[in-house]
Amino acid sequence: MLALDKVGKTYPNGVHALERFSAAIPQGEIVAIIGGSGCGKSTLLRAVAGLDRASTGSIRIDNIDITAPHEKIGIIFQEPRLLPWLSVADNIGFGLSDLPAATRREKVAQALARVGLSDKAKAWPRELSGGQAQRVAIARALVPQPEVLLLDEPFSALDAFTRRDLQDHLLDLWADTRPTLILVTHDVDEAVVLADRVLVMRPRPGRLFAEIQVNLARPRDRASPLFEAVKRRVLTALDRSLDRNVPDSAPAETVGAWW
Repeated sequence: MLALDKVGKTYPNGVHALERFSAAIPQGEIVAIIGGSGCGKSTLLRAVAGLDRASTGSIRIDNIDITAPHEKIGIIFQEPRLLPWLSVADNIGFGLSDLPAATRREKVAQALARVGLSDKAKAWPRELSGGQAQRVAIARALVPQPEVLLLDEPFSALDAFTRRDLQDHLLDLWADTRPTLILVTHDVDEAVVLADRVLVMRPRPGRLFAEIQVNLARPRDRASPLFEAVKRRVLTALDRSLDRNVPDSAPAETVGAWW
């Protein structure tokens, strides 16, 4: 269980980026965080990752306080951030240095096979396409089998076809060990395709505005009326989150159920 309790963040320059954000995220759930620019999505993700310490409140995983990077939490950024001086295989195995060499090679080979890049093991990052590089980044993040995987707009720099392919691929990989996934995105389609729950934030300071359960069976049909209904409700929540006349106390809602 990942528990965020009244998390707030104020930077030294006085910017109040995040205010009293609370959420309980059980193991294996996929949560999408969406909101307008400046609503603190990436600030929240960095706090959960332990890269930035929260100013107030607490972040706990399995009753462990997160105040610095932790082995149970992995992160994937918008850019793959592969190490250019290492081969694809060595990039994937970078976080497995404490394992015996034979075990490390086996895990890397399995990860390469799962992302369809076994033939790229000895390639350099500069030789990969954008989609291939992000597949390597996903494999690198998942191979240590973290309990929580954070994704900060991981597909936004890719073309629509590659983005859709990697969304489906991510779900396939998630199904293997079912870590908790927390995805920051600006893409409503992506949020509805991937998430069990969508958290809508409102800006200045960033805070939780609406919580939408997405009760759609997987794989999800992007062209179905129910899928479109969920998208409309998320878009409506986003619009309301930017309306200063709408109070913060918007109720949570359940959408897309089979009734």
